[in-house]
Amino acid sequence: MLNEIASSREDRPVARVIQAPISKAELLQNELRQQVATVMDIQHEQFTEPSPQDEEQPVEPGLGLQSHLVASFEGRLLEDAETAYEMLDQQLANLNHMAVMRATQAAADTPFSERPHTIHIITGRVNPQPRPWWPNLLLFIATLFSVLLVGTQLALDSISMTNPVLANQLASRGLTELWRGLPYAVSLLLILGAHEMGHYFAARYHNLAVTLPYFIPMPIPGLSMLGTMGAFIQLRQPMRNRKVLFDVGAAGPLAGLIFAVPILFIGLSQTMVSVPPPGAVYTFEGDSLLYALAKIAIKGQYLPSGGYDVMITSSQLAWAGWTGLLVTALNLIPIGQLDGGHVMYALLGERARKLYYPLLIALGLLALLSNFWLLWVVLLLFFGRIYATPLDMITPLDRRRQILAVITLVIFVLVFVPAPLTEHIADTIPLAPRNSAQLLPMLMPGLAVVLLKWRRR
Repeated sequence: MLNEIASSREDRPVARVIQAPISKAELLQNELRQQVATVMDIQHEQFTEPSPQDEEQPVEPGLGLQSHLVASFEGRLLEDAETAYEMLDQQLANLNHMAVMRATQAAADTPFSERPHTIHIITGRVNPQPRPWWPNLLLFIATLFSVLLVGTQLALDSISMTNPVLANQLASRGLTELWRGLPYAVSLLLILGAHEMGHYFAARYHNLAVTLPYFIPMPIPGLSMLGTMGAFIQLRQPMRNRKVLFDVGAAGPLAGLIFAVPILFIGLSQTMVSVPPPGAVYTFEGDSLLYALAKIAIKGQYLPSGGYDVMITSSQLAWAGWTGLLVTALNLIPIGQLDGGHVMYALLGERARKLYYPLLIALGLLALLSNFWLLWVVLLLFFGRIYATPLDMITPLDRRRQILAVITLVIFVLVFVPAPLTEHIADTIPLAPRNSAQLLPMLMPGLAVVLLKWRRR
């Protein structure tokens, strides 16, 4: 037995202070505080109690994250937002946590660069597992077959204008004549494929998990004038900042146009300009500014004029090019989850949400011209309100991306078609636009975009 050494003048032992053990929650809070302090001068902090697993809710609409909010820190960043987020994200990776950075509400006259910042820490990082590629291949093969059917029908219709007997003979041979649809099939799939691969490579450049394109076939003859309901990819992680959001959103339409415009010009050079037979019912493709200028450049006059018009279906390339412009215009509508919505949100931030109802009303007015837009209004009314929100909303677009964003929106104006398809009787006023059942397949690319394209899994 050892006596404890006296440590007081009265030769009495000093009573020990026994500290309570630090809980795991307190250790985590200390670690998070230290990590955030490396990038922020913390002025205020708040930690939240964990909630049951079944009560998980999205931290913020548009992030696509089902996770718990662990802590919030308010203060001033010590580095520029992009550098600060990268530094903090590397530290949080070891804890399986993520950061969400926002500019704190401040007086309206406070410059953005001087506003306080908030960092939210949430549990769980998004680490999606690779998906098999064979479903993408099977859907592509099925789509190739369906667009070949449409292309072949276009080829037979063109032949029947000069030799109806031969056209009937070729039609009786069935699938052996599918090769005649290759110009349309290859051109359209090239445009759609370039569009989706533009998204894909932009996402991979920024180290985002993304699926290969899913092509959607439409093999029912007579129901679809396109042979496909479009294509989509799934971005399976939230985007880091507005720069990434812009790159991924704009890359698709711009890549698709690189192929759509030359295909359209080549196709128009192959089309006939004629007057439809009196009383004949034909489908009139709507003019965008770019399409009208293309017809002037190739044919030397504005068409339709004086009863004359371009017979666009007489050239498979022309029809594929026009369809490519239409698909680009639909994707560039600056609302919600559409590519144009990504571009607008990246450019304007939260202010982009104020454009939702004005744009929806504008599309509603266009529905007076074509019931095509009526279906789109219904679609966007339910699915167009959520914007893809980056994790870091403090980092602004750089000057180069701002210019490209404006150019992208100008392209939308150039390729937008007020009335995509209208039926006419020659020498009479236009009939009502094609009915909704016929137009519905053309809406499917947009439906795929809104429902599936940017869905996180």
